[in-house]
Amino acid sequence: MLSSPVLVSSALILSLLLILFFSQQIIFQIYSPFSSSSSSSAVTAADLSLFHRATHTTNHLSTLTNPKPKIAFLFLTNSNLSFAPLWEKFFAGNNHLFNIYVHADPTSSILSPGGVFQNRFIPSQITQRASPTLISASRRLLATALLDDPLNQYFTLISQHCIPLLSFRLVYKSLFTNQLKLLESFVSYNNFTYPSFIEILSDDPNLNERYNARGENAMLPEIVFEDFRVGSQFFTLNRKHAKFVVGEQKLWKKFLIPCINVYSCYPEEHYFPTLLSMEDPNGCTGFTLTRVNWTDCWDGHPHLYTPDEVSLELVHHLRRSNSSYSYFFARKFSPECLGPLMDIADEVIFKD
Repeated sequence: MLSSPVLVSSALILSLLLILFFSQQIIFQIYSPFSSSSSSSAVTAADLSLFHRATHTTNHLSTLTNPKPKIAFLFLTNSNLSFAPLWEKFFAGNNHLFNIYVHADPTSSILSPGGVFQNRFIPSQITQRASPTLISASRRLLATALLDDPLNQYFTLISQHCIPLLSFRLVYKSLFTNQLKLLESFVSYNNFTYPSFIEILSDDPNLNERYNARGENAMLPEIVFEDFRVGSQFFTLNRKHAKFVVGEQKLWKKFLIPCINVYSCYPEEHYFPTLLSMEDPNGCTGFTLTRVNWTDCWDGHPHLYTPDEVSLELVHHLRRSNSSYSYFFARKFSPECLGPLMDIADEVIFKD
């Protein structure tokens, strides 16, 4: 039989091991940006695996014969895709030049509209305002598209309230204007020279309040105020930037911190502009290809167009921008606008 001192020593060692084990678990839960307790499970174990695999994708386009680049359309929605018939017209005849991916909030009863959207819904998680869940949803879409097809070279994030303003042919031609240069760059994606279209603003009057939404200086030291940016959450990223976004962790852990001031909490409008502005400002245009009207916004929502506003003049107005590119898409349209939009689709929207 073991002596009393031996029993005491054994018990002490076991206790120390248990304390060490559980303390490590607690530390991991507190400091890991990907722990299950982080901001309403913004990132899951499945996400970590997905993001890891997406960042290690490689291009094998040199083995293909005359490869044509594709645009990945990333639909982020929490309601039915009311404008699916309009998008069907937009995509018609171009199946070899695009892919579609849909992230639908699982708490909403969203029906697949079929057609080009059939079997294009990806595994999704809950999305909520004033939380990093919308960023996570965008990263899931990007990662899925990266893994799915190496020909996906542009990644366009849009919502269920977005509509196309131009034909697919014009959108594609505008993004890929120099086919020879593009094909040469395919040999190594790191040499890809086409820019990302993402709005990056540094002079918004609400920037300071939003910077401190998680508490004063909560973003330090990773993000100083001078580097904090804002912009539309709807972007068109090139493949290089898409891969960087899904693999990034340093800034992401800051945006996982819950907001104290939820009225100034719009993580999805800050994470992507801030990250790409810090990483590769010269590789971004600084403007988005999606038009939005903030003239009479309410509760953080832009103007909602109604059927009575839909017209040839509105489409032409929404296309115009201050950059060398026209706007390709526009939001925010009510579902009831589908009828009037379909009436002018062939003769106005998609007429080259």
